[in-house]
Amino acid sequence: MEPMSGLNQDLGNVELGKAEGDTVEVEGLNKTIDDILQKVTQLEQKLNDVEQFYLTRDNNQPNTLKSISIAKEKLKDRHVASIEKQQQDAFHREEAAGRRMQELKRQFAAIFRQVTQHKWAWPFMHPVDVEGLGLHDYYEVIEKPMDFSTIKNKMDGKDGTGYRNVREIYADVRLVFKNAMKYNDERDDVHVMAKSLLEKFEEKWLQLLPKVMEEEKRQEEEEAKAQLDMQLTQEAVQTNKAKELRSELNEVDMQLENLRETVIQKCRKMSTEEKKNLGTALTRLSPEDLCKALELVAENNPSFHATAQEVDLDMDAQSELTLWRLKVFVQESLKAASRSSGDMGGNNSNNNDDNNNEKDNSNKKNKNNPKRKKEICDALAKPAVKRTKKLPPNT
Repeated sequence: MEPMSGLNQDLGNVELGKAEGDTVEVEGLNKTIDDILQKVTQLEQKLNDVEQFYLTRDNNQPNTLKSISIAKEKLKDRHVASIEKQQQDAFHREEAAGRRMQELKRQFAAIFRQVTQHKWAWPFMHPVDVEGLGLHDYYEVIEKPMDFSTIKNKMDGKDGTGYRNVREIYADVRLVFKNAMKYNDERDDVHVMAKSLLEKFEEKWLQLLPKVMEEEKRQEEEEAKAQLDMQLTQEAVQTNKAKELRSELNEVDMQLENLRETVIQKCRKMSTEEKKNLGTALTRLSPEDLCKALELVAENNPSFHATAQEVDLDMDAQSELTLWRLKVFVQESLKAASRSSGDMGGNNSNNNDDNNNEKDNSNKKNKNNPKRKKEICDALAKPAVKRTKKLPPNT
């Protein structure tokens, strides 16, 4: 899409004819440009949203790109489910996983009952009576106390404080015995009882473990698939956005082309004298501004080579729009250079600023005064103006 910067300024400075009668026409063109600029701003925001989506995806999931690519091939001819449908599927999937986990917890509860009903389980049924037994260093040795009654209460919890899976219950049961073995000497009865019950518990746990691992693997695969499906759906949404964005950009390009044609038709043809003056003004530009001016000419003239060692700029070969844009650019560049040199004048800088402000205000008044508009159809005259731009060697 063409750059929009400076378009209003170019149009405002291009001289459209028939004096006062063209004021309304100029305002209409400016209104069109404002509408296009507003549209471009909206498109830029959409483009940023799409770009941000892909940047975030690539940064957060660098290892899943290959699997996503494979999945895309598989789903190439298949309709990608809507986000709402995927949310429903996720809800049903979580429900099914919850039921399976409840069954595993039920089976673990049977093991837990067997352990707690053992004749040696009584020391571990309730929290250790630290004060009553005078175990003043207990909390220095044991970081996380645990007992069977605490485990049972948490297993029965219905308010979200319960265990999420059987591995958490297993870890706490094991902690009960490990704490007892850690705090009590190996020859102590409590240590011996804890070690014996732990061995029996581990035997029972090993019988249930294959089912636990199978369920964990299944949940992991389902979560990965759900995440991939959601990623694909989001990409489909972004792809549609990109398609819509491309269509809207093409529409803006057409609007710009139509606007360009309108401006060309409305441009007053530049006179021979004005072309001469423009050619003379080009020689006063700085090397940097001269390069920009030649690039501006090349925008609408593919046969013109702005970077050539020697440049032959034929004013008569340029379109009226190019000539007027070139004139506006040259005027603004020389004005900026004049202000810059004025600022370096030391004690005269304030006076120069005042003068420049007065000129700017005067220019604005003249620009806004319809009587300052020149006629549309002056005669178009001739001669070609050659300008040579010397480039640094070995460029």
